[in-house]
Amino acid sequence: MSEHPLTTPLTGPPGNSVIGGLSTVEVRWILPGQLDAAVAGWFRRFPGWTESREDAYLIRPVLRGLSVKLRAGRELQVKLCHGCPGNLYAAGRARGRLESWRKWSFPFGPLGPYDAEPPAWSVVHKRRRISQFRLASGRIMAGNPGRATEPSCAVELTEVSSGSETCWSLGFEATGPADLLSSTLQRTAALVFARALPANVEFDMSHCQSYADWLSRRRVPE
Repeated sequence: MSEHPLTTPLTGPPGNSVIGGLSTVEVRWILPGQLDAAVAGWFRRFPGWTESREDAYLIRPVLRGLSVKLRAGRELQVKLCHGCPGNLYAAGRARGRLESWRKWSFPFGPLGPYDAEPPAWSVVHKRRRISQFRLASGRIMAGNPGRATEPSCAVELTEVSSGSETCWSLGFEATGPADLLSSTLQRTAALVFARALPANVEFDMSHCQSYADWLSRRRVPE
């Protein structure tokens, strides 16, 4: 994938390109360095699957409260932040800011070179292990949700690289009925953090950020 992608929207009747709008509540921590094997083992106690992909994020101009990315070279995804519905404090082992988002996805055609300088896009390589949790009979349990409208939460542990920088991330994304988003995420986090973290690992406010925030804080070469 080029570091300077150019996208071309697929043609078709107006409105047909929108995959769907979705409301979420999310929290993410991004920490520097390589993902430790002990952390991967801690997370692997839940069933899940692994995937790898490249996402390109729009970094110039800086759009506060808005995240624009090309997801795996196939979708343009736009996310609008609606603020912070509260903080997360999980089992005394994690602290973070919850963020409420609305996102839309559009199909896009192939990527190509984009010659504008300085670069407007930053490519992020991700290798993720994802576990799904659902709210059923008043309890959070591992497993895919039965219907898209049911309360659920995806949790991902991700190895991240962009340019010469290597990081890793733990993220939670709750979907379903709007009035249950925050509580579904909170209860999922309580289950995930019920087991003690590997030594010297801390998920705190200083590492709590979205990918868009992380990229906006990185130094971009002139």
